[in-house]
Amino acid sequence: MKINIVMVEPEIPQNTGNIARTCAITGAKLHLVHPLGFKIDEKSLKRAGLDYWDKLDIEEHRSLEDFLNKYNPEENNMFFATTKGKTAYTDVDYSKMEEIFVLYGKETKGLPEWLLEKYLNKKTIRIPMLPTLRSLNLSNSVAIITYEILRQKNFENLEETSKYFD
Repeated sequence: MKINIVMVEPEIPQNTGNIARTCAITGAKLHLVHPLGFKIDEKSLKRAGLDYWDKLDIEEHRSLEDFLNKYNPEENNMFFATTKGKTAYTDVDYSKMEEIFVLYGKETKGLPEWLLEKYLNKKTIRIPMLPTLRSLNLSNSVAIITYEILRQKNFENLEETSKYFD
């Protein structure tokens, strides 16, 4: 089973750092779609606390169009996480999917409207929340959805009991 976390034009390095850590500890692959709102160099990574960067399976893409051309949404188990989604993330049966892609938009705008309009009724997922509030922090959203996928896969390849304090 392979989970692909796709960050489309992330803007906040600390969010990306938290997401990278989630990817590293779960074995998910991180895709970064440019342009990024920060630099990926040693100094910037260290300042943002991206201490798990060397543990990542990471792929960069020049643009969203490049990503979509390489990984066609019609041919892959691809989901678009958005507050505008039609389906709760828990209502999708991920258990039989071998490879899953979940796309997340940039912090200030989310995913592009043209993409959501195209897939709104069949590939968008959302995290239920109070109607009076806008959204969760991006890194929290990634963790919630990633762990639901893992839960449905019975935490395949993950250590379920602690090796500490035996």
